[in-house]
Amino acid sequence: MQLTAPASSTTTAVKPTGRRDADGMAVASFILGLVGLLVLNVFLGPIAIALAGAALWRGTARRGRAFLGLGLGIADLLVLVAFMQLDSTVSWSF
Repeated sequence: MQLTAPASSTTTAVKPTGRRDADGMAVASFILGLVGLLVLNVFLGPIAIALAGAALWRGTARRGRAFLGLGLGIADLLVLVAFMQLDSTVSWSF
């Protein structure tokens, strides 16, 4: 009785984990940038920018999503600066 599948003598298929990780980073930067427009933009904005840059550096297949995450991360910081100027404080509230 054999519990595991026999190893094939042909070439083993190696999954490109680097690209899959980069795709996940692109999606994460988009989601964090989108959420950062509403809450915690001082933290989520720079994280979205860093993840988008890392995804683009690693050659993601989802370049559009990475660029959207980059743009949303920058928008997070611009929203923070705009509300800081309006309230004259480091944080903002409604």
